[in-house]
Parts: sequence; C-alpha cells; structure tokens
Amino acid sequence: MSVLLSDVVSGSAVGLRGRLWRLTAAEVRAAAVEASAEILRLEAVRVAVVDELSLRPDDQVIASRGVGSWLAANTMLQVRDGKKIAALGAALRPFPAVAARFDGGDCSFEHAVLIVAFCESPPKGMPEEALPKCIDLLLAAASGVEATTTKVRNVIATLERIFESDEIPPAEDVDLNELRIASTLNGRVVVRGDFDALSGEMLLSALSNLTMPTPAPDGTPDARSAAKRTADGFTELIRRYLDCAKTGTDGGQRPHVNVHINARDLAEHRDCAAQSSDSGDDGSLELSDLDVGHMPWLGPLSVSQTRLLGCDCFLSTVLLDDHGASLDAKPGKRLVTAEQRVALIARDKGCAFPGCTCVPAWRDAHHIRHWANGGPTVMNNLVLLCRSHHRLMHRKSEFVGKWVIRIGADNKPWFIPPPSIDPQQHPRPANTTFKT
Repeated sequence: MSVLLSDVVSGSAVGLRGRLWRLTAAEVRAAAVEASAEILRLEAVRVAVVDELSLRPDDQVIASRGVGSWLAANTMLQVRDGKKIAALGAALRPFPAVAARFDGGDCSFEHAVLIVAFCESPPKGMPEEALPKCIDLLLAAASGVEATTTKVRNVIATLERIFESDEIPPAEDVDLNELRIASTLNGRVVVRGDFDALSGEMLLSALSNLTMPTPAPDGTPDARSAAKRTADGFTELIRRYLDCAKTGTDGGQRPHVNVHINARDLAEHRDCAAQSSDSGDDGSLELSDLDVGHMPWLGPLSVSQTRLLGCDCFLSTVLLDDHGASLDAKPGKRLVTAEQRVALIARDKGCAFPGCTCVPAWRDAHHIRHWANGGPTVMNNLVLLCRSHHRLMHRKSEFVGKWVIRIGADNKPWFIPPPSIDPQQHPRPANTTFKT
C-alpha cells in the first residue's frame, strides 16, 4: 500500500475528495475495501468497550439510565442505536465463538445480531447439543465477502424447520399478519404490512413481471428506482384485479406460487429433531438433504405447510439425477378438477368441519388420505375445508392426526373427535349449516 493510500484510510475525510484523483482506480478500490474492514474493526471495538462499561458503570452511565443512552448522549448516535450496541455486547457473552468471529472482523454487526438472536431463542425442537453445530453453520454463512443477510436468514429459516416443533414457526404464522392502510394529511396513502412467508411469496410472484425495469422505446434505461417500480407494479396489480378478476369463480390454478420439494420428503415427514446427527460422517449437519420445501423468492417452507398446499395444487413432476440436475419433466396436472370442486360444493355445502359456517368460496379441497401417501384424488377421499380448518388439520398439534375424517355409508364426510374432546369418540356429521 502506498503512503498516500495509507493516509486515505487512516486520515481525515476533510479535503479528501480533492485528493482522490491522484490515486489509480485499483488504489481507490483498495481504499474502499480497507475502509470497510476498518469500520468492522472499530465497530467490534465499540461493542467491547460499551459492554465493559455496562459491567462496571460509573456515575455518568448510571445518571444516563444505561450505557446505551449514555453513548447516544455523548455521540451522534440515536438512543435506539446506542441500546442496540449495548444489547449486542451483552448477548455475545454466552457465545464466545460468535464473539471471536465478530471481534476478528469476519462477521458484521447485523449478522452477529441475527446469530445471537437465534442462539438465545433456538427452535423448541432443537436438542441442546445441536447448538454448537448450528452456530458453525451460521458463522459459515455470515463470514467472508460472499456473506449476505439473505444467506444468513435462509440458514436460520432452514434450521428452524429442521427442528420443527408443534408450534408454527414465526415465518409461517398467519396470526401475526398485519396490513395497515392510512391516509396522510396531504391526501396520500401509507401502506405498511407484515406477512407470513407464503403470503409474501404470492405477493412477490404476482409483482415479479410488473416491477421489472422497462426501457423506453428508444432504448433508454428505466430511470425509476426499485421502490418506484414496486409501487407502479402494485398499482397495476390492483388495476388488473379490478378490471379482470372474477371473484367467486371456482376452479383455476391456485395458489400462484411455486414450491419445490423432494417427493420422498413430501410423502413422509421425518423426525429431524431426533435425527439431527443424520448427515455428515463427522456428525455435522448438512443443508443439502433437508425435508423442507423451497420457494423461489423466500426460501425454506416447512413440510407441513407444503403438504397443506399440496392438497389442492397444480402439480408438475421433475425427474432429477443424483446431483440434482433435471433429467425429464412431466406436464403439469391439477389434483382437484373443476368438476370435482363443483361436486364437493354440492355435497359439503361449504366447510365440512362440524360447526363451521364458512361459505364455499372460501374453502380448500383437502385429501383425507394425503395424495403423496397414495391417497387418490376421488370424491371419497376429498372434503371441503375452510382455510383455517385446513391449516389446523395440517399444522396444529391438537388437530394433526387426532381428528379423523371418514366417508360414511351415506357417502358424506364424518368427523371423529379425539378422546380429549369426546371420550367415546362418537362420529360427528359434516357441517351443513350453510345452505346454497
């Protein structure tokens, strides 16, 4: 490194812009890399110093009601940022491997926050002895110039699905979904939402073609920002829906989202938590053979959610070799036809679950015996369920495998409750309160 380049990295930025022209392009690139590394180093120093101060606070820190607030009061940081720095320092104490990687400048502040958050609240189905291997996987994803926040989040999401418990992971919990639409004083509208992964996948898939950069007729590149293109695409999506949607029409291809999964994994969900040492010869976890679905936009999706979607989908089969390369593909086919859907509505009158009044337009066709396990797509193996009861039959621990559905002698579905609800397990007829 030349003397001038050293001065660029270690000196002040005052007047720097007027001197950079003396550097070659390679030296400017090197300066950018060196400055970034120096920022990581100083960030780790600040976290360590602030954490030490929180362990033995003096009068100034105590008077400021915490080291985070004290740091903000004596720097140009906001209080929330000061508290984040103090929180990371405290969170790193129980996890020396993560702290060492962060202190060495090989893990960014944001990635360290994600990793310690996973370590502090691991999946309920994960055995304690699996945590060190999970930390190794997360650090590998967070290290080096190839590390991205998306990569780290995907590993976290995959680990959450490896060690699935009866609880729905936050990324798939629809009860957490929120959408707020409010008008502002100047007449504009602010939209803020928080959705589960599947809803987000559908939204991103719907917006994909509508948000691509579109050059002008003369070839001039699209000058709109990514945020502007997304806003324009969302507006066009609403306009097309209002112009062309036929609400209430049955049939069609639903959902408009691609989920990829191994056929063996879809047919039989293995107990991953009990087989956490089931891969590498050295007992290490492998991410290459996991029984999870995968969405092109948002990554891993649990098998239970994938099986729920598989009840009523457009199925395409792709034959792969041992290396995952495509060998052949079969034409897609619908699992439940429009004719079967009409017949199910005529038979079940809506959601068939006892006591449910959901109308036919808001229901799914559920395989009583899952088609991936050999269940045929015929009337005597199908029943209409609303989205809530369909999800409960696949996801909720009180429902999965406990409520039994059978087609009776009257060729209608009957529901047998678990002993916890009815010790005698008397069959209950399908709900017919909704009249067409």
